[in-house]
Amino acid sequence: MRASVNDFAIKLANVNGTGSASANGLLMQAIFRMGIPVSGKNLFPSNIQGLPTWYEIRVNHQGYTARALDYDLMVAMNSQTYGKDIHEVREGGFVLYDSTWPLDPALLRDDINFLGIPFAQLCNENFRDPRERILMKNIAYAGSLVAVLDVDMDIVAALLDEKYAAKKKLKESNHRALRLGYDYAKDHFPCPLPFHLKTMDGNQDKILIEGNMATALGCLYAGATVAAWYPITPSTSVLDAFKGLCEKYRRDPATGKNNYIIIQAEDELAAIGMVIGAAWNGARSFTSTAGPGISLMNELLGLAYYAEIPAVIIDVQRVGPSTGMPTRTQQGDVMECAYASHGDTRHILLFPANPGECFEFGPKAFDLAERFQTPVFMLTDLDIGMNDWVVPRFQWDAAYRPDRGPVLGPEQLEKITKFQRYLNQDENHVAARTLPGVDPKGAFFTRGSGHNKFGNYTETPDEYREVMDRLLLKHKASAKFVPEPIILRQPDAQFGVLTMGGCDLAVREALDKLAARGVPADFMRVRGFPFDSAVEAFLEEHDFCFVVEQNRDAQLRSLLTLETSVAKEKLRSILVYGGFPLSAKHVIQGILSSLGIPESPAPELLSAASRRQEMQVED
Repeated sequence: MRASVNDFAIKLANVNGTGSASANGLLMQAIFRMGIPVSGKNLFPSNIQGLPTWYEIRVNHQGYTARALDYDLMVAMNSQTYGKDIHEVREGGFVLYDSTWPLDPALLRDDINFLGIPFAQLCNENFRDPRERILMKNIAYAGSLVAVLDVDMDIVAALLDEKYAAKKKLKESNHRALRLGYDYAKDHFPCPLPFHLKTMDGNQDKILIEGNMATALGCLYAGATVAAWYPITPSTSVLDAFKGLCEKYRRDPATGKNNYIIIQAEDELAAIGMVIGAAWNGARSFTSTAGPGISLMNELLGLAYYAEIPAVIIDVQRVGPSTGMPTRTQQGDVMECAYASHGDTRHILLFPANPGECFEFGPKAFDLAERFQTPVFMLTDLDIGMNDWVVPRFQWDAAYRPDRGPVLGPEQLEKITKFQRYLNQDENHVAARTLPGVDPKGAFFTRGSGHNKFGNYTETPDEYREVMDRLLLKHKASAKFVPEPIILRQPDAQFGVLTMGGCDLAVREALDKLAARGVPADFMRVRGFPFDSAVEAFLEEHDFCFVVEQNRDAQLRSLLTLETSVAKEKLRSILVYGGFPLSAKHVIQGILSSLGIPESPAPELLSAASRRQEMQVED
């Protein structure tokens, strides 16, 4: 039996649409308020209700909060998945289930412990309304977990009081259901279990937040006033959050009038058109979408690139191709975004790894878009966007001022004879623009068709090439302004490991564990494209590097091969693309397998051969 304090993983199996999210969120928030590093992964289906859903909570006093694959405790509330759920419990672990109905003897395992609580019976005896009985069963199992895991009951009670402060009846029902589960567990089981919680100070000056809310805050902070979008999972809550923030902070206090506009367009094509039009007129504007939306936007993204109009696109990636799996996570849009649109196009990409960087990269995306007069993509994913993460409290710099890039105002226009849109360039090959209505001399016609450096229509090869070559130089110059990679070095490192985005925590944990068993490696997380010079230098200084990413086709590795001089043979892929968040165990198993090192029998390393089907390792 595994004994530990603040170091375990639990999985809660339920049915979509039964209200389990409230109970799971209650537990997650309570653990966070106890000062314990924690993460929550919501693995839910794309239907409205009826299909299995899971919620994973991992606590770790050292801060290792990437997804776990072995569970100390399974809360089995869905009889349809009992077999799968019970199979995933580690040896010596526990299964908490609704004993109102007996378990099939075929499901029993001799090497784990079963905790039966008659949740349905308890709720039927204490609540009259049928719907309330279903909902309160979830709060009852939360109460039992408070008992067996030693969650601070005062914190849980305070959270319920906060949530239902204006709904007295609901508050009373939730408190009653919480006590039903808590008292039953206390009366029938040794509490707490060998693995349990203890208050610590690991979350000082940190917050619990989803990436989509953090992104919305970053856009607000950046000065965005226009958003156009079409609803699509998993990005919808970016605009939901931005709308709420604007209603609070973007209204003129004197007149009560809105200083913003948010438009739900008829489709993604129309949405990006509105964003480009607003940006051409001088507004900071953006859209949020997912991979299918990017596919629809391609033609107008080419227009913005060629006509040199700023635009910010938030891509919360999900599983493709086509409709794919809308509520599963992936990093499958990297190549699509890097070269979006037909013809020769290259775009600036930002890769935040957590909600903290979603907030930080928000203003950076707008600054880059306006400084370089081009579309900028911020690629998050469903795991970052829709799950709760513990991150340092955001720093709101009141001195921040948007970087609008080279823009000519009335004073500058007065000093020139004639304004030529693409003629005068700065050191980054960016030509000054003007904003409509500022001065008649600054008027110009934006062309998505062939044009020369003066902005006039052309089909002359030399003039066309001159414009296209400058666009390429401008793109390359932006490499100095995208976020620099994060690089961590180990003494006697044998190779390098690089990744991007939400893979960060899992890869760092994996490298710590590999180093502990004598397999040290250097680490790099790429945070932007075009690649900073440090990226190529890291690749060149190692005999070989593993590239860890969540897609089938090794898109980051492909981009590195195309955009750096590193030999393809030096890059080895570890690909995990089943749709669930990355675990350190995937990385450990992939690296050991490629190196020909036998897997350790230690419990912290991946041992189940069946898990290899989630992953692909390529040399």
